[in-house]
Amino acid sequence: QVQVVESGGGLVQAGGSLRLSCTVSGLTFDGHDMGWFRQAPGKEREGVSCINWTGGSTYYADSVKGRFTISRDNVKNTLYLQMNSLKPEDTAMYYCAARPRRLYYFGVSYCPDTAAFNYWGQGTQVTVSS
Repeated sequence: QVQVVESGGGLVQAGGSLRLSCTVSGLTFDGHDMGWFRQAPGKEREGVSCINWTGGSTYYADSVKGRFTISRDNVKNTLYLQMNSLKPEDTAMYYCAARPRRLYYFGVSYCPDTAAFNYWGQGTQVTVSS
């Protein structure tokens, strides 16, 4: 049984930082590309950042470039999202997702398509106050 569990969310003031973590079990972590998505109330879920199975390719939404950093530890089966210079518009539920890697493909062109991902966590809430 695949389990995807996010943690690290919380309430922070604008300009502050948070680090989200996502632990995965029930699948071969380094056989999966990973992504972070978010959904604000009344809005569609959107892709924030993705990283390929090796950690060598990444994608960032324009809204978070230069502020967020995605990384992964394939030994600890954990995905991270370091979020700096947070803004009130970053307030959302943040989700971690996984998709099986494609043989001989090392890119992240599937991002930010939510339909490309097979496994999802329950989310962790991030609230940024002004």
